[in-house]
Amino acid sequence: MNGMAAGPSCLETNDWICGEYVRTRSQELLDATVQHLGITAVSVVIGLAVAVPLALLARRWRSAAGPVLGLTTVLYTVPSLAMFALLTPVFGVSAAVVVTGLVLYSLTILVRNVLAGLQAVPAEVREAARGMGYGPARLLFEVELPLALPAVVAGLRIATVSTVAMTTIGSVVGYGGLGNLIASGMAGFFKAEVLTASVLCVLLALVADVLLLGLQRLLTPWARPRTKPKGAPDARSGARTAKAVG
Repeated sequence: MNGMAAGPSCLETNDWICGEYVRTRSQELLDATVQHLGITAVSVVIGLAVAVPLALLARRWRSAAGPVLGLTTVLYTVPSLAMFALLTPVFGVSAAVVVTGLVLYSLTILVRNVLAGLQAVPAEVREAARGMGYGPARLLFEVELPLALPAVVAGLRIATVSTVAMTTIGSVVGYGGLGNLIASGMAGFFKAEVLTASVLCVLLALVADVLLLGLQRLLTPWARPRTKPKGAPDARSGARTAKAVG
């Protein structure tokens, strides 16, 4: 029994699910994942830093809202290959090409959500803050942006998940993170490489979304649904009782 030859490995049979591939290529998978995370994080952070001033501009001057929203929408319609081709002469073949392209794509979502969040702040809240002596900067950072956080984080979640997926396209210039493995796996029809890299990409998107949702709940405690303490009297039943007694 012990002398029997072992069967072919999953690498030899080119299976879709192959633990041996994960074990033998763990460093390669780790490096690709780290690169993917880095490009995604930098792109989203820069995108948000650009989107906030653009949203403020669109809110301050209504005549600028149309051009700003229109331009960010047009940028999103540019095919990724064409975008990278236009950016390569400027940045060369580098990660900056991918980051810049992803930042431009993220603006469509982020600008609209930041603008929607700022516009949803009640006018009476702004007036009350001004009456208390709040200047424009303090009003923005201490009143408007905190109240706009739910809409901003909602846009940030969508933009992050989208960026995680679109980072794979960076494989055309060699900076696609897990996309590099997907591309090389498809070129050689290496099933385990394609599936493993794809699953890791999906997991990154899910983890990022959950973390951002947790961050939103942490930063906006007032938006959490309030639960009635156990044993506390119901307000409506108390009102009915008072009415009956009266």
